[in-house]
Amino acid sequence: MDVLDRQAAAADDTASGSAECSRVLIVTAVAAERDAVLRGLNGSVRFDVIAAGAGTAAAAAGTAAALAAGSYGCVISAGIGGGFPGRAPVGSLVVASEMTDAGLGAETPEGFRSAAELGFGSVTVPAEHGTVQALAAALAAAGLAVSTGPVLTVSTATGTAGTAAALAARHPEAAAEAMEGHGVAVAAQRFQIAALELRAISNPVGPRDRAAWKINEALDALTAAAAILLEVL
Repeated sequence: MDVLDRQAAAADDTASGSAECSRVLIVTAVAAERDAVLRGLNGSVRFDVIAAGAGTAAAAAGTAAALAAGSYGCVISAGIGGGFPGRAPVGSLVVASEMTDAGLGAETPEGFRSAAELGFGSVTVPAEHGTVQALAAALAAAGLAVSTGPVLTVSTATGTAGTAAALAARHPEAAAEAMEGHGVAVAAQRFQIAALELRAISNPVGPRDRAAWKINEALDALTAAAAILLEVL
């Protein structure tokens, strides 16, 4: 079975609701996130973890290069992120139901219009529902606080109440924001491989208060979540 055959088989498994992947690529932005994931994986050879860089372009390029060089059953964008108040508190985990580019579009006199509304194609890649639910259930069973919902990919981290309110109005179900998920998901989609996004919440989406961020706590939550990936995927 060649690489394309294995990728097609993985896509068939995803369509049937299987949560099991033969090999898993995990893409983080920075080394601290990569190292947190590796601690949780405890040396498992089924998982490859890379730090592809911050932002959509770096994430997509790094993911595509890794997928072209190897054979994987699924891809996960993982790292820390901001949680929408009332949906994902600091210290909790979010498993994305879909990965949405929240900034791709145009400003108009009537307000922001997404690239999808402008007719330029979808800005959302859905995650496989059964796998999302299986992972969320396993995280909850391990005593970890977890929620599911869309995770927004942004190029500029939200830093004001006004921007947070505008994002929440456009995406009322959104649970979190980060900077890489949609890029990872688009690259995976081009290879017909299932994509997930897993975020540990370090700060609320809203006014920027860097001193209040809980980065170490979020990285610890990411490590704990990575250990659960061994059981689910």
